[in-house]
Amino acid sequence: MSTTTTAPSGFSPRVALQKVGTSLSNMVMPNIPALIAWGILTAFFIPDGWTPNEPLASAVGPMIHYLLPLLIANTGGRMIYEARGAVVGVIATMGVIAGSDWLIAQDNAAALQEWVEGGNAESAFTELPQVHMFIGAMIMAPLAAWVMKKLDALWSNHIPAGFEMLVNMFSAGIFGFIALVAGFFGLAPLVNALMSLLADGVAALINAHLLPLVSILIEPAKVFFLNNAINHGVLTPLGIADAGTNGKSVLFLLESNPGPGVGILLAYTFFGRGAARASAPGAAIIQFFGGIHEIYFPYVLMKPILILAAIGGGMAGVAVNVAFGTGLQAPAAPGSIVAIFAVAARDSYLGIALAVLAAAGVSFALSALFLKIGKQDDGDIAAATAKMEQMKGKKSSVAGALTGAGAAAAADGSDHTGPISKIVFACDAGMGSSAMGATVLRKKVRAAGFEDVEVTNKAISSLNDEWDVVVTQKELTDRARQRTGSAVHVSVDQFMNSPRYDEVVELVETRNGTAGAAAAPAATTSEVAGAPGDSILSPASIVLSGTASDSASGIDEAGALLVAAGAVDQGYVSAMHDREATVSTFMGNGLAIPHGTNEAKSSIQRSAMSIVRYPDGIDWNGNPTTFVIGIAGVGNEHLELLQKVAMTFSDPAQVQRLENATTTEEILEILGDSKE
Repeated sequence: MSTTTTAPSGFSPRVALQKVGTSLSNMVMPNIPALIAWGILTAFFIPDGWTPNEPLASAVGPMIHYLLPLLIANTGGRMIYEARGAVVGVIATMGVIAGSDWLIAQDNAAALQEWVEGGNAESAFTELPQVHMFIGAMIMAPLAAWVMKKLDALWSNHIPAGFEMLVNMFSAGIFGFIALVAGFFGLAPLVNALMSLLADGVAALINAHLLPLVSILIEPAKVFFLNNAINHGVLTPLGIADAGTNGKSVLFLLESNPGPGVGILLAYTFFGRGAARASAPGAAIIQFFGGIHEIYFPYVLMKPILILAAIGGGMAGVAVNVAFGTGLQAPAAPGSIVAIFAVAARDSYLGIALAVLAAAGVSFALSALFLKIGKQDDGDIAAATAKMEQMKGKKSSVAGALTGAGAAAAADGSDHTGPISKIVFACDAGMGSSAMGATVLRKKVRAAGFEDVEVTNKAISSLNDEWDVVVTQKELTDRARQRTGSAVHVSVDQFMNSPRYDEVVELVETRNGTAGAAAAPAATTSEVAGAPGDSILSPASIVLSGTASDSASGIDEAGALLVAAGAVDQGYVSAMHDREATVSTFMGNGLAIPHGTNEAKSSIQRSAMSIVRYPDGIDWNGNPTTFVIGIAGVGNEHLELLQKVAMTFSDPAQVQRLENATTTEEILEILGDSKE
């Protein structure tokens, strides 16, 4: 798992722009299907469409003005604060939309009054169009979600028991209202002015026949992974506004044209050398038909002068598109020739085809010239790919498939190459084993002085690709990798005392450098005293001498205590067996923590824990086990006690105390009695 890549020090404008672009892309990309659906609706059913249909065309306006921005707001808020952030983000964005409409209506009313008083009856009055709040959504929703998250953190530990739902609901509703008003009067005027400025700038370029010059910015930006900030931050919102008015927009074609990239790859196919020449044909197919443009970036980085070829091809393509008046009705994502033609305006097919050919031809000619006249080695495509990945901040599975780097990355687990700020333990239900492991590693990370590194636990089903390091039991790693492909994946056999934890700490030290804070002292048993209370773990749910002989009967015994406590029904005990059949809940240090699957949470009436001690030990799927702790958790109510269990079982002296305890009260005292 070790890696030699170190995090760059200091502030990097390129990295900052990449992060902005990635955030914008993460908000827009999941909603591209909705944009495509809107494009198809426009292509067929508006008056100028293939099959005009007035009733269906009535959905075009509401989709672009309300549905699409609110979908982006939902995604942006969810990225910051899950479902709660999504809700307040949508509410706040609705304020920006309404505020923009109100301002446009005021401006139109004033302009109409001026038109009437000026006696311009012989000329038509032109209203200002609506401003579609895509940029507003990408600003307001994450901001509102972030503020909501910070507010919740302020009062999370001060809510009286039983009032959690009341406080959570009303706090989100009240803050959502406040954010709506702030968006209405604060952000809406700013976004209206920004969109007007950007639209005027693009219109000036088009009127001056200078639009092809944008390729001087876009093509190098693509190679250095700054394209998302330009594409999703500026071109997509402007293109959607343009398409909403004119039925199509050439702005969607500025970045997505596959011609410049395929021209470079074809030049390598005929005039390249070594591994670069051998891999270029496959890369060209992936780039042109699959739409994965990053596949050609390493070929440019091997010979940076080829950026000029990409610029030349991009300018040629834009010039042809402008000359033929072409446009797409929605963004083409990915930038595949198939996706482009799928959303092309009905009058643009020929012009787009010629633009792609022109871009590829110019790019091919310039690339061939540079490859023939310049010094060319054998084409170290692997080194160029590594350079690209270093700039990007994570591994490229597509480029790695062509160069063999993908297999190496999988072998050492270093799919992520940047600093480490977020570590997650993931298990099936996100309750027991992952919570224990997170506690143990959090202690180690804090002791190393990295107070700002987040270490938490989640269910695998709730993961997304935001984590830097993902720790799972080895049976679950493949499932986690499907959801978090860009993270470092660490597989462990057990969560209590795995040596891989020290490797994770070493990785954090390598990537993040020397910690700025002094090392935190290790917590003592007295510092972690204070269990949540008898409602979670009571003396009646503690057995000092169990009768089970193996894992199956151990689950039955611990589960029966949970049922007797009124916390779960018998179906949850069955789910505990299902969980064990999938992944062992043995933690290490003689401890097993059986619990139900994620799907069985509906069987839980309240949070509870049970403890069964086996003085002679039992066999837990080949592991000698002395303590079995059954858990059933609603929300996070049980996590505080689980953290104390983790701290206790990571200390051999405390484990010995538990083994020597003669009463249930001693067990509670060691773990931390809440009635102190």
